[in-house]
Amino acid sequence: MLWVKSFHIVFVASWFAGLFYLPRIFVNLAMVPAGSEDERARLLLMARKLMRFTNLLAVPAVVLGLWLWLGYGIGLAPGSGWMHAKLAVVLLTLGYHHYCGRLLRQFERGQNHRSHVWFRWFNEMPVLLMVVAVVLVVVKPWQG
Repeated sequence: MLWVKSFHIVFVASWFAGLFYLPRIFVNLAMVPAGSEDERARLLLMARKLMRFTNLLAVPAVVLGLWLWLGYGIGLAPGSGWMHAKLAVVLLTLGYHHYCGRLLRQFERGQNHRSHVWFRWFNEMPVLLMVVAVVLVVVKPWQG
């Protein structure tokens, strides 16, 4: 179980690293001056590559988490309300990840209408999600 848990932590941390940096690229894309096609193309290439890499990291993170939950029974005991909350955080994180993909496609089509300030705030969401997930796993509130 410790091997599975170790690799789960590594993949989750790596997945979140991508989710921390991808919106930062969006900040820079939103700030590209009109006519700076080379800069825009370079940032889009970076964002596409990071999105693909982040997609690849999310899969083992989720699979290993499911293995810990269903295979080893972590969080299945009665009174494991913390696990329900953590699963909600995982779903929110997957939704955030999916939304990043949508935003990237909007940038690719030249249809972004949000400011760099909006993306700076958007960039804070994965930090909050990770803090909540770690607190839930370590502190285990609502455990009976």
